[in-house]
Amino acid sequence: MNLATNKRDTIREKLGQFGALGYLLLLGGLALAGPYGVLSWGENISLLEKRQARIAALQEQRDELVNRVERLDPENADPDMVSELLRRNLNVAHPDEYVLEYNPEP
Repeated sequence: MNLATNKRDTIREKLGQFGALGYLLLLGGLALAGPYGVLSWGENISLLEKRQARIAALQEQRDELVNRVERLDPENADPDMVSELLRRNLNVAHPDEYVLEYNPEP
């Protein structure tokens, strides 16, 4: 009985060591090639740069919109801005004027 118990304990110990080794290998593999691993840093850095460029473009666009809103304040409206909006929205122009629409592509 002692010999069978000893073999069973040895097998259980080896299985535990094998499981621990497998777990450590899995963690090492994920640290190297996982979604946040060493090999994906270059991709993450390029993605970060693209997103920072997009954020900068959106902030510039937001600043332009804030400027337009400030210029259209009902208590202190910019006459040139009001005239531009009236002419564009109501299609009101003098016969000798040319209306050119400029839509820059983002």
